[in-house]
Amino acid sequence: MQGRIAVRPYRGAVMGQIIIKRGDITKEDVDAIVNAANTGLKGGGGVDGAIHRSAGPSVMEECRGIGGCETGEAVITTAGNLLARNIIHTPGPVWYGGHSGESGLLRNCYINSFKCAIENGSRTIAFTAISTGIYGFPVEEATRIALEEGIKHRGDFDRIVYVCFSARDLDVYQKIYEELTK
Repeated sequence: MQGRIAVRPYRGAVMGQIIIKRGDITKEDVDAIVNAANTGLKGGGGVDGAIHRSAGPSVMEECRGIGGCETGEAVITTAGNLLARNIIHTPGPVWYGGHSGESGLLRNCYINSFKCAIENGSRTIAFTAISTGIYGFPVEEATRIALEEGIKHRGDFDRIVYVCFSARDLDVYQKIYEELTK
């Protein structure tokens, strides 16, 4: 089932609102969406490819001009044909069993994406689950990191949206959010 499932009901621009829902990030009407990019900023499969296809060629042209981005860092482009104003591209870490600094790198993806959004005047931001697809990061650990950083930064935004691709991911996000906000 597609649609909004809000942890806190959405009633307009309420400062610091966190929304968790299942959907398509390319359809989010926010100031910035966050793309789980690769270090070459060359587009690819999964969410990265979907964002580039929906945004159109102008975004890829901007990415070529930037040249690349290190794992855990973040860069911003316009959003081309998307409803969003900007795309923040952040390469997440590949999971190697958790002994290669993966958690710190993933946390940096969120910290640097929030920082980039703030520096560019974004008041609303939407994330996908960074590194949990072909990069193999365990969904539960990645979700905890994503939500911990969102909770820390909620005062900087009117709305932070976590867009889940699957019903399973949605359940994990809701469960961990409830644990973190008890």
